[in-house]
Amino acid sequence: MAGVFGSSIRRREDPALITGKGKYSDDLKRPNMAYAAIVRSPHAHARIRSIDASQAVAAQGVIGVYTHQDVADSGTGGAIPVGWLLPGMKIPGHPMLAADRVRYVGDAVAVVVAESRYGARDAVDLVSVDYDPLPAVVNPKLTTEEGTVQIHEEAPRNIAFDWELGDREATDAAFAEAAEVVAFTNRNNRLIPVAIEPRCAVAEFDDSTGNLTLTMTSQNPHLHRLLISLASLGLPEHKIRVVAPEVGGGFGSKIHHYADEAITAWCAIQLNRPVKWTATRSEANLTDAHGRDHVTDAALATDSQGRIIGLRVKTYANMGAYLSTFAPAVPTYLYGTLLSGEYDIPAIHVQTIGTFTTTAPVDALRGAGRPEATFIVERLVDLAADKMGMDPAEIRRLNFIQPEDFPYQTQVALQYDSGNYEGALDKALEMVGYSQLREEQQTRIREGGKLL
Repeated sequence: MAGVFGSSIRRREDPALITGKGKYSDDLKRPNMAYAAIVRSPHAHARIRSIDASQAVAAQGVIGVYTHQDVADSGTGGAIPVGWLLPGMKIPGHPMLAADRVRYVGDAVAVVVAESRYGARDAVDLVSVDYDPLPAVVNPKLTTEEGTVQIHEEAPRNIAFDWELGDREATDAAFAEAAEVVAFTNRNNRLIPVAIEPRCAVAEFDDSTGNLTLTMTSQNPHLHRLLISLASLGLPEHKIRVVAPEVGGGFGSKIHHYADEAITAWCAIQLNRPVKWTATRSEANLTDAHGRDHVTDAALATDSQGRIIGLRVKTYANMGAYLSTFAPAVPTYLYGTLLSGEYDIPAIHVQTIGTFTTTAPVDALRGAGRPEATFIVERLVDLAADKMGMDPAEIRRLNFIQPEDFPYQTQVALQYDSGNYEGALDKALEMVGYSQLREEQQTRIREGGKLL
């Protein structure tokens, strides 16, 4: 590896990408290829009374219109699996196409396959779905209250899981003896991925061999092959090949297993011809797994000198209408285990309640749990500094894990092998001219200027 570290290395993929020669899923064309478009729910929550596809079926160029009943009649499982399990977790069934109820705006209801992309999209508007709207709930904490609409019968009070980490008794004792306590409630808002290229899939099935090739915008083709095999299509894994060309951005959102790619593959199997589906930008905004969406009550306990002695966090984490691939891991093992941050905190307790709402499923996006945890901890430290009249840099120095304490075992499962947090902070403060900035702040306050 000599010559690699510290050097500028030419990236092999760049010439094709910057000259317009990259190959994306939507660039692919296959002989005799058909095109799929998906009928989606305009309601956050509704019963499906009936689906009338007669006009769409009669439209020029339409090959077929398929619903949940067609998937069931084919003998295919047609369910979207969960890739991470927690003790006692409630896992409602997630059909590829909605069976009797839709549970979020964008929920797939039917799929149209036609000879052209535009023919398929035009025919979507000809599919008539009779909905009976039901109450919706979008707040991950309010959804657990008594009397709130029940989204899945399998999950009372819409709770998917109730997970804890740390020592509750030790944390309660720390708060009981604390000199100062600061607390706040935070709504970490929902985000959408907005990758450069929307998701796309081209499915090809060879009925003579039983082999399926699925070319798709995937950040993890091996995982997609496994999950499609396990539940969605019922094919053995060795009969499935997933190809990932240029992905066009993902930020985590193209790791997960969605209904849309499975629906496309199912159509190819039924028709024994290639089928392509490409999301519109509006579809991507509605259906790509969203991120974050927490309601958190957090508190920090300190002694009279500003040393942290306890941290307590309770988070209601929105799972959306269904459990996505890694959704249960994000606000638990990727979040709770980060709550010690870079600080020596002797007592921590975190409780995460994963809840169902009538919103798009939530999964890993842009850090996946780690940014959420970091914000909670650092905001509490700032609040403690403000309450005690301490400089926010100094209260951090007081509470950093010291170099001689490594390896350091946190109270939330993780062990750190090394770190020099004070050195990193000093370097950052030097780079921004911290002392001068503080002096300028005070000058502006005294002179009535614009605050800094």
